[in-house]
Amino acid sequence: MTTDLDKSARKLLEVTPIIMQDIRSEMRRRGSLDLTIPQFRALAFVNRKEGASLWELAHHIGITAPSASRLVDGLIERGLMRRTDHPADRRRLKLTVTTQGRAILETSSRGTVSYLAGKLSGVDADTLKIIDKGVEALRAVFLPGP
Repeated sequence: MTTDLDKSARKLLEVTPIIMQDIRSEMRRRGSLDLTIPQFRALAFVNRKEGASLWELAHHIGITAPSASRLVDGLIERGLMRRTDHPADRRRLKLTVTTQGRAILETSSRGTVSYLAGKLSGVDADTLKIIDKGVEALRAVFLPGP
């Protein structure tokens, strides 16, 4: 059993960076509306988790709080994100994506989804069902909860 788990873990460890590199390359090729990958990830995270703190964002992206602060400052300067005081804790800040930020995020996401759909277009229906089930299973493992 452990051997099977290790084998699956190794496959996951091998394929995840390949997929992410492909997505990053496509986003760079498109120019992704002048967003860097960390900026895109920051917008996407805060859009999913409205009111996220700077620490939560830094933790999600895997950078230090000062680096996250600089990243957010750049997004604020561009009018893509807003930082406000947290209503319950003066020491915390609350991050939100602006309407302009959501529009850029949506356009960038749409282009990436279109690219990925193109990659999957050559896959037969049975294999696509297997991929879909696998992705849903991975989501359940790595994103527990409702």
